[in-house]
Amino acid sequence: MSPVGQLGVRDVETENKRARPTWRKWPRKQYRRAKTKIYDQTTRWYKTIFLEIILRQKPLKPSKDGRHVPMRLDGPRQALFDPRRDHSYISNTIRTSRYTVYDFVPKQLIFQFTRLSNAYFLAIGIPQTVPGLSTTGTYTTIVPLFVFVLLTIVKEGYDDYKRHRLDKIENANVARVLGSPTLDVAQSTTLRPWLAWLNRKPKAPTFDTEADCDDKDGDLSWTRVEWSDVRVGDLVKLRRDEALPADVVLLNASGENGIAYIDTMDLDGETNLKSRESLSDFKECNTIAELRSIDAEFVAEDPNPDLYHFNGRVTVNGKTIPLTSNEVIYRGSTLRNTASAIGIVINTGEECKIRLNANQHPEAKIPALEAYANKIVITLVFYVIVLTAGCSAGYVMWRAATERNSWYLRDATVGLKEIIIGYAIQYNNIVPLSLYVTLELTRIGQMLLLNGDIEMYDEVSDTPARCNTNTILENLGQVSYIFSDKTGTLTDNIMKFRKLSIAGTSWLHETDLPADQGVAQHAEPTAVSDTLAPAKSPSVKVALYEDIELFSIASPNTAAPSLRRRSSQWRSTARPFNTQPELTTTDLLEYIRLRPSSHFAIKAKDYILCLALCHTCLPEVKDDQLEYQSSSPDELALVQAASELGYIVTHRSSQSVTLRVNLENGEEKLETYEILDVIEFSSKRKRMSILVRYPDGRICLICKGADSAIMSRLKLAQLAKEKAMEVRKSAEVEREMARRSEQLEVRNSFGGRPSFTIRRSFAANRDSLDPSSAIKRPGIERSVSLEPQRTRVSADKARPSLNIRTTSLDVMNRLSKAGAPSTPVTPAYNKFSFLDDPSIMDGATVFDRCFRHLDDFATEGLRTLLVARKFISEGDYKAWKETYHNATTSLIDRQDKIEDAGEQIEQGMDLVGATAIEDKLQVGVPETIDKLRRANIKIWMLTGDKRETAINIAHSARICRPGSDIFILDVAKGDLEGQIRDATEELQSGTVHSVVVIDGQTLASVEQSPLLSDLFYTLIPCVDSVICCRASPAQKSLIVKAIRKRLPKALTLAIGDGANDLAMISASHVGVGISGKEGLQAARVADYAIAQFRFLQRLLLVHGRWNYVRTGKFILATFWKEMFFYLPTAMYQMYNGYTGTSLYESFSLTVLNILFTSLCVLCMGIWEQDLRAETLLAVPELYVHGQRNRELNFPRFVVWMTGAVIDGTLVWVLIWLGYNVYGRPRDNGLFAFGDLAFSIGVLWTNWKLFIMETHYKTAIIMASFGITVSGWWAWQAFLSGVYTLQPSPYAGRGAFVNTFGKDTLWWSLLFGILIILIAIDMLFKFIKRGLIKQGFWTWTPWNRKVGDATAVMDENCENWDRQLWQELEQDPLVKEQLRWTLREEELEREGIVVGDVDGGGVGVGDGTMERRTPVEETI
Repeated sequence: MSPVGQLGVRDVETENKRARPTWRKWPRKQYRRAKTKIYDQTTRWYKTIFLEIILRQKPLKPSKDGRHVPMRLDGPRQALFDPRRDHSYISNTIRTSRYTVYDFVPKQLIFQFTRLSNAYFLAIGIPQTVPGLSTTGTYTTIVPLFVFVLLTIVKEGYDDYKRHRLDKIENANVARVLGSPTLDVAQSTTLRPWLAWLNRKPKAPTFDTEADCDDKDGDLSWTRVEWSDVRVGDLVKLRRDEALPADVVLLNASGENGIAYIDTMDLDGETNLKSRESLSDFKECNTIAELRSIDAEFVAEDPNPDLYHFNGRVTVNGKTIPLTSNEVIYRGSTLRNTASAIGIVINTGEECKIRLNANQHPEAKIPALEAYANKIVITLVFYVIVLTAGCSAGYVMWRAATERNSWYLRDATVGLKEIIIGYAIQYNNIVPLSLYVTLELTRIGQMLLLNGDIEMYDEVSDTPARCNTNTILENLGQVSYIFSDKTGTLTDNIMKFRKLSIAGTSWLHETDLPADQGVAQHAEPTAVSDTLAPAKSPSVKVALYEDIELFSIASPNTAAPSLRRRSSQWRSTARPFNTQPELTTTDLLEYIRLRPSSHFAIKAKDYILCLALCHTCLPEVKDDQLEYQSSSPDELALVQAASELGYIVTHRSSQSVTLRVNLENGEEKLETYEILDVIEFSSKRKRMSILVRYPDGRICLICKGADSAIMSRLKLAQLAKEKAMEVRKSAEVEREMARRSEQLEVRNSFGGRPSFTIRRSFAANRDSLDPSSAIKRPGIERSVSLEPQRTRVSADKARPSLNIRTTSLDVMNRLSKAGAPSTPVTPAYNKFSFLDDPSIMDGATVFDRCFRHLDDFATEGLRTLLVARKFISEGDYKAWKETYHNATTSLIDRQDKIEDAGEQIEQGMDLVGATAIEDKLQVGVPETIDKLRRANIKIWMLTGDKRETAINIAHSARICRPGSDIFILDVAKGDLEGQIRDATEELQSGTVHSVVVIDGQTLASVEQSPLLSDLFYTLIPCVDSVICCRASPAQKSLIVKAIRKRLPKALTLAIGDGANDLAMISASHVGVGISGKEGLQAARVADYAIAQFRFLQRLLLVHGRWNYVRTGKFILATFWKEMFFYLPTAMYQMYNGYTGTSLYESFSLTVLNILFTSLCVLCMGIWEQDLRAETLLAVPELYVHGQRNRELNFPRFVVWMTGAVIDGTLVWVLIWLGYNVYGRPRDNGLFAFGDLAFSIGVLWTNWKLFIMETHYKTAIIMASFGITVSGWWAWQAFLSGVYTLQPSPYAGRGAFVNTFGKDTLWWSLLFGILIILIAIDMLFKFIKRGLIKQGFWTWTPWNRKVGDATAVMDENCENWDRQLWQELEQDPLVKEQLRWTLREEELEREGIVVGDVDGGGVGVGDGTMERRTPVEETI
């Protein structure tokens, strides 16, 4: 089928879904509404009755006049009084653990016995303890239940204890507090003994005066205390690179003009440093004595989670001044670029902003499979009720027909109540208690395997993967949504200057990359490439896939690939196969050295000079190395680039900046530029300007900012806008072509791009894996879709309408065609000949090329800026200076007036050039996101950064694709409802890949309106990705909770590395923490911890799939064996008068699930691997197995239970016929008869689960099988020797050794019935294999509909039965092909291009590669 036809099938499927009657959804909708109402009402009762009335934990009322914090420096440190609580303010201790010593046991008991299975066993176990009711013992249920619950509680307690220890480490951090150790200690010792006992702490506060601090005033000094001992009202002193212990108001800072720089990345995810200004009356208070001389009282707003606004005031010596967020530093921030700072604490502990934004004390997480297991339990409980009722009715009928007529049974009648309860207790093991005991053991085994996976070990940080919560391991295999932080999770927060555009020419800057030693050299063909195209393995005689054609990028149908290193070391992560400029900044410096007076060289030097001057970076010397401290990593990258290009900033103050310039003759000279004014960057202005006086006396304005902010302020603004519009239209045309090209590509069943295209060939020659036969196929039916590390292939083509994109050689070619002079030049000037063309001095041409470069930089995920400048006369500057001075000193609307003054001077500028900065991603991030998307996982990026930065990173990380439709929702534009409705209509019209961008302010508006909330969360499931920028931690958590509520069947995963990510990590089904540079806040709270984002693909695609399959098969196998075992004893009741006599001997029955049927399910649950890791990583689409609940669902449960019923019935019938009807056994007692059934049950259970159902058979599996089987016969001998001689229907003493153990009939029935069971099971598998081979195996059959996309399974590899893939990966050819697919990813990271020698759709040229789809090749 052609791709176009396949697209039509999806359209039909969509229309069919829309056409479904709404009445079918009505019951489910009403059920959800009722469930929500019950939950809300229960929550309301819990808060009002339990919390407020019983525990008296009433919600705090707002204070009348805010929180009053006086600055008291006389006397000992005292705890201030909190009028809202009627006691002192809460301590500075934080707790991320879920429980305390007081509530752990009651919470766990409630949690454990609200689980359906535990409640069922408790209901059965209690009446079983009543004497005379149970036929299977008194405490056989209640004791194991409490042991299991106890073990579970202990395990949960240990997991939470580990969190508690990490909390203790953070609370034990040291802070410097102003106080008097002598007075404070004396205060604590004056308490009465009983009062001291009430006020005791786990550890007495320690006061340690700093040895290197000479600042003392009487008894006051800076003392070192633990964070947990910091109180509201304390004065704390911070040093550079220290974290804030609490929320403080900044009093004094050592920075210029009392400015302190802070890093809030761990608080809100923003990467830029922020400045905080100390209070004017405290700027000169550097000593304790000066602080002591000031009388001040602070009034702060009540604690709240708002990170961006703060209201308060301070009264200093009788004068009141306002407090804003500009003077407040929150916990979670770090002091940077400032030697020291002093602040007063206003919020502590759980009342800090960062903790109010966290999901405090989250509830324990429940595995998603438990819901299915509960449904199965309910089904089996119903079966037990039916079985109990049937046997009880049988006894009533037997009593009427037989008991009343038998004199020897007179007065032996049993009451109906006792009969019913007895049968309910006897059959309660059909719902196996052992399931939950052994399930915990399997999860422990799965956890150990995950922790020990060497493939998820990071050598750089020496960090392995770690599982903190092993109860939800199977959730890793069912994730549908991933919510990811940006900074520290996707990126390393390292900015590198990467490209520049000067006079319409593009240059690559890669001096930070290692020298390329492999340029223009072809690597030796590897052993892998030699094995990619062998003939079909002769060892595979008959294969299920013998008529399957499997096409991929690394297909054996093409010639052996060649490996070549790129001529450019750097490549774009967003568009890895884009052609990069051949000329670099090294060549630029060479040209400046050769022709320093040329027009272009002057332009280039001006460009570099602007980068070296327009910034606020401060140079400093550390260990004889010049380093820069900057409030912005972007500025730091620009200054470092200027330094690498010969303009080194050696000194900067508020008045001047000194440069060391490398001259063309190799000498150096110092130049000092006077700084006149700096107009700071703001989110509203989107630009930053500096006015400097050159050494020759000229005054120059240099401005850098976003293209939208600079373009309208250029001297030729109208011409620039026209050229920008042309470039924009050209880019839109190209993106539309890209979207149309992508629509023609082959799609999988959920609309993604497949890793494999598998088609059937019903021709005579079905050996389609043979390369010679595959080459004969028409080109239109080839597929090049196996590229886990690539984006959409059509996006990798060069844009025909935008030839001048990234390489200066393209410029040279166009100029030569335009008639540039072709006079002979020396070889040194040959590569620079295009710079002599006069068009580089034409404004229109420069604008056109520069804006095309900007568009190209942006599509590569680079952060772009425009640089402009203009020279100003002395008179104009003086006139403007007066306006600017008035604005900076204004007490009303100061910021607005400063921006208006800047607007006046920033006009009529000349374009200098453009910059492109790379925000370096972590290794493997784009490839991981690409694989996760192909695994049908939607990826959201939630960040505190601004919108432009977030979109750029989304392009780099391939969250946004070149052909994506991006919908920006912005409340500032007005009519938010209309924006959402328009986006919904666009999506309904059809898109290939859609992304919605929303900011925190817009999200807040959505949350406040029920209508907007409904519209927004109706839109969200229809899009492929969402970018949420400027989002607070609380909003991140709210988004995750909203998706969980709106899409209850979707499993969510949140991943982050900082404290600002804790809320969303706790709110999601699965939380993953990155052990990042910002500490272990997220890693210690999350359910799983990894060192790098790239390990997420193995965590989900491999371990997630394996654990889901293991747990699903374990649950099914456990229910199957219990049903199979207890069915013969139920059928036996009709032959014993329905007395409840068990067919099986009690001792063997007691140890059944411990000794003889435990390893078969344990080994399956721990070590089973249905597919190889290489297959799961190379074909991410196979991950949908868990998303679609294919392993554990009700139809599959019915199949397994039907098999158990058939097997159990067959065993009973054959034993009864062979042993009692037609046979003549030596021992016809109940023990011999029951032991035969028991032996068959043990052997068949272990054979089926170990041999027939376990795919990954290792030495452990086979050894466990041998141990279990031999152990059963050893138990037989043991039981024969120790069984008590007493009157009993179970005559076990010596029976196995002396009586039925020597009976040929007994052994014949044993092996004969086993052979029959094995033959039946193999026949079923053979029939199933044949149906798969013919393409008729679709389960369940009633879901196969004509015209439904699920019926077209030939095209979609994720829809193929697992048995097909298991046989496919056994073939050496396919195995090597899958391994090579993974190897390609590693080669691409190293900059090695993989291509075909003969160019069959893959070309190796000048360090680049272009791939084309079959449709494109045909066109």
